Amino acid sequence: MNFSHCKIQEGYSDTVLFNVLAKKKEMRRRLPWFYAPAFLLLCVVLFFAVVLPLFYKLPDQVTLADEPLKPGEFVAERAQKVLKEFDRIGPKVVGSTANEVTTVAFLLGEVEKIRGEMRSDLFDLEVDVQQPSGSYVVGTMTSIYQGIQNVVVKLASRSSNSSSYMLVNSHFDSKPGSPGAGDDGTMVVVMLEVLRVMAISATVFTHPVVFLFNGAEENPLQASHGFITQHKWAANCKAVINLEVGGSGGRDILFQSGPNNPWLVKYYKKHSKHPFASTLAEEIFQFGILPSDTDFRIFRDYGNIPGLDIAQFSNGYVYHTAFDSFNVVPGRSVQNTGENVLSLVKAFSNAPELGNSEADTEGHAVFFDFLGLFFVTYTEKTGIILNYCLAGLSLLLVGFSIWRMSSQSEVSIGKTLIWFAILLGLHLIGCLLCIGLPLLMSVLYDAGDQTMTYYSSNWLVIGLYICPAIIGLVLPSTLLYSFKTNEKLSHSYQIYMGLHAHCVILAILSLILTGIGLRIPYMCMISLFLYVASLLINLISTLHDRGYYWVVTVEIIQLFQFVYFCYLFYIFLVIFFPAMGRNRDSSNPDMLIALICAMGTFFALGFVVPLINMFRWSTVLLIGLGVVTFIFCMISLSEVGFPYRPKTSVMRVNFLQTRRIFYEFDGSTSIDDSGYYFDLQDRHALRPLKDYPVNLAGLSKINPPCTDYVMCGMPCFWSSWCRSLSSAAWLPREQPVDIPGSLNLTLLRTSVLESGRVKRFELELAGPPHMGLYIRPLEGAAVEDWSFIRNMLDRPDKYSAPYQIYFSYGLDKSPFTFHIDFTKSNGNFNEAIFELGVVGHYVNQDFKRDETTVQFIRSLPDFVHTMEWPSLFVRFIF
Repeated sequence: MNFSHCKIQEGYSDTVLFNVLAKKKEMRRRLPWFYAPAFLLLCVVLFFAVVLPLFYKLPDQVTLADEPLKPGEFVAERAQKVLKEFDRIGPKVVGSTANEVTTVAFLLGEVEKIRGEMRSDLFDLEVDVQQPSGSYVVGTMTSIYQGIQNVVVKLASRSSNSSSYMLVNSHFDSKPGSPGAGDDGTMVVVMLEVLRVMAISATVFTHPVVFLFNGAEENPLQASHGFITQHKWAANCKAVINLEVGGSGGRDILFQSGPNNPWLVKYYKKHSKHPFASTLAEEIFQFGILPSDTDFRIFRDYGNIPGLDIAQFSNGYVYHTAFDSFNVVPGRSVQNTGENVLSLVKAFSNAPELGNSEADTEGHAVFFDFLGLFFVTYTEKTGIILNYCLAGLSLLLVGFSIWRMSSQSEVSIGKTLIWFAILLGLHLIGCLLCIGLPLLMSVLYDAGDQTMTYYSSNWLVIGLYICPAIIGLVLPSTLLYSFKTNEKLSHSYQIYMGLHAHCVILAILSLILTGIGLRIPYMCMISLFLYVASLLINLISTLHDRGYYWVVTVEIIQLFQFVYFCYLFYIFLVIFFPAMGRNRDSSNPDMLIALICAMGTFFALGFVVPLINMFRWSTVLLIGLGVVTFIFCMISLSEVGFPYRPKTSVMRVNFLQTRRIFYEFDGSTSIDDSGYYFDLQDRHALRPLKDYPVNLAGLSKINPPCTDYVMCGMPCFWSSWCRSLSSAAWLPREQPVDIPGSLNLTLLRTSVLESGRVKRFELELAGPPHMGLYIRPLEGAAVEDWSFIRNMLDRPDKYSAPYQIYFSYGLDKSPFTFHIDFTKSNGNFNEAIFELGVVGHYVNQDFKRDETTVQFIRSLPDFVHTMEWPSLFVRFIF
């Protein structure tokens, strides 16, 4: 009997032991390894099958043959025909015959064609050619303009008595050497077609619409300043749609709004046919990370006009080059932009908020589109509430989930929290590695002078930056699961805790970024919203506690997050890939690209990558990603990784063939030489040219600060050039540069003012349409006053000598007169007081280049695009 009882007990113990061991095995069970590659491959398939097609989706072009069947619609084919004629004019530089005569006549002719079709019984059309003169401070220079031109057209319903106008702006001038078919010819012809469609319509509108075709945006931004500060219709303009192009083709993105006036974005949401917008793009642009600016800032700062800043940005490689021509502008892109602009102009021209002081003007707007399928916008205040509430709800639900895990596992809440704290700490390290490893790659490539390998072969970033980001994100937790396990918590719970850790980090990040006043935490809000939704479903349905079943809910919802953030960050890669070719040589461009890839990985895959640890041999999978990185590195170091290609993705070389003449105080000449002044555009400077038969003997970097000569003796063009003299080089040449025009500085008179402490110098400057002055007081002297606007003198904390004055003119070639007043600490005005650099820039193609320059340009390899012109630098000491 006792023996029999022992046998029963032994059998019972074996059963219990078997069940315990089986339970532990189940808790540690992972999915087969071969599901992991398919898991990651799904992400790749989604990107190519969903994200890219929606990103590049464009409407079909409406043709002239379609027009009778589609009355009132934007006709891209007509706009393209006009663009072709615009392109044939060639480069349109301020002061050139092409810009000031040919293009102005072309625009007036197109407007007269529209007048001939217009419903004159319903509408009035007024045309004004403005030739403003003025000045303002941009960057670190005073910009002065004289007789530049704007073609301004006002379309109004005869029945309207509104004094509030809608302003639509684009520019017709271009960079030197570029025909500007994309930047900004595309928007010029879009405006002309919108004007035509509205003028022939039988539908009247409430508010007049002013179409501003400005002729000096590239100068920079002078014509918009002349309009908004001086034109007779400027005071009536209550909102603006500014149209720009940062490349050629693609969709048009709303990347700036307001300031304040969230009703503008609400109208965009309601009326834009193809919404494409991002608050993140707005904040990045306003941080100054992208080396560009638009007229929108002028309207905002000098006219206090709110509005929308809209731009095409695809194919930024042709931006400001000779390849920005008609044949690279897709008709479907013109159709996309035209439909958007037409619907928006119609809506704003009937908006009761236009000019209404009671309109919604409080706060900025948060806005974004989802894959172009729909548009979301809300006020900044609403965003703050949403961010705080979702962050709080996320932390609350994560806490409840951990308590639930503890109770289901019969593990104390304290021990469960300790394990979660370990996972949270490791995931935080993983997030830092996610950013740090790609940045490390960028530093290593820069150290080896191998930057910008992705410039023409964009796909290289997958192996160079995205794979290291994935490895970094999951490596700490993978190592933990490989070498230490928690025997009491199921493996599915531990994986879920890893996702909870990512949720907690996002919540904290959202709270911090919202607290410092940024709007970009909307990205955290989207992530938290989707994760909270899946967590709620799992908790309510009890999938939370049924092994890996919770993964299905999480990942189905995470598909939306993955495609959205891939879409969002792909936008910035498309923008910044070509922009790195004009980011100068003083900073490592790969760091920015690596950061974009890392942040995209963090947001798109933050709730996906930790699931790698569900599978067996997850460490081997990470090793595989490392092998992929190694293979891509080898490819990038081959010819594939050479940054430049002819015509499609060129190396930008900006240089001025310069003659320098330096006069001393006694009138003698100390220097009279010639050479090429290079404004280096990217990290490689001119090093890629050394493998080609280009004569660079004597090339030397410029190392400011310069004490010998004002502005280092270089004819830097705008303030961005002068601020970046460290990104410049000088190549002397033996033959004097043949200057194709005159430059005359005349000292009209000097006088000591009544106080006896100030000496005035009155001067006159005459020369080409683009000139510059550099003013540097010598020891003991200071500028007391001058005839220019006083902004730089009144802000010595922000502006200091040498002072840069930039002067340009359009049709008005009359000499520029000015005076400068100096004080001298010792009161002796008979000695040298100041150094004055005078520069003439012979920019446009009306001025011929000498044969030596032509031969030098021909010696450059075919992947080089030059922006160049002759310049004369004359230094005086008074």
